[in-house]
Amino acid sequence: MATVQVGGVEVAYARAGHGPPLVLVHGAGVDGRMWQPQLADLEDEFTVVAWDEPGAGRSSDLPAGFALRDFAHCLAAVIEALGLGPAHVAGLSWGGTVVLELYRHHPELVRTLLLVDTYAGWKGSLPPEKVAARVEGAERMLAAPREQFDPTLPGLFAGDPPAAFVPLLDTMAGEVRPETMGAELFMMAETDQRDLLPTITVPTLLLWGELDVRSPLGVARAFEDAIPNAELVVLPGAGHVSNLETPQRFNRAVRTFCRAHR
Repeated sequence: MATVQVGGVEVAYARAGHGPPLVLVHGAGVDGRMWQPQLADLEDEFTVVAWDEPGAGRSSDLPAGFALRDFAHCLAAVIEALGLGPAHVAGLSWGGTVVLELYRHHPELVRTLLLVDTYAGWKGSLPPEKVAARVEGAERMLAAPREQFDPTLPGLFAGDPPAAFVPLLDTMAGEVRPETMGAELFMMAETDQRDLLPTITVPTLLLWGELDVRSPLGVARAFEDAIPNAELVVLPGAGHVSNLETPQRFNRAVRTFCRAHR
């Protein structure tokens, strides 16, 4: 693990391979270990980097008042620390919202965007009644006693979680910090990035699980309509965490896209 200091926050990241940089940004309730199949498979062609966002994994706790733009600035510091120029930047779910905010504040660091089963914030991608239901669910989750805290969100997989990754998922869930989870979910409820989408000028891949119920294909279609020249690839049979549910197809799509936009 390497680390970078950003305004008193220590941000940890794993790095593997050599070649053009590919930075992977995880979703809520997990950390950079969710990208293990991508680190292992894509390191032959890319410098693959998976961060632990502030407040997750091996990174330090979230400071008080930490905002979405602060996540973006920390991610920018990781990319700058690589010293390899603009990067292919991929974000899944909440991670895609962070990646979009990175593009808003630091477009010079982004070679391409890979938006995976994500949102332009919940407010920007979901009907108000769904956002309200998710906020209510988050409040119930966070009100539970610490020993009963369960950060697992419903509808992450099209079926049962892939058996090979269940131990990893359980380990990551056991290390989630409630303060981080709450901050992420409430930020998502208040975030609307639709104004940003038409301004995106870098090549953009929309990579979506066909059976994603948390961010349905209709959300992907809205991204496709709003972002100039965006390319949508649908992964058959996959749900929200498509990088773990169908890693071979996922990795092939990422490799093909990044090769085309070196």
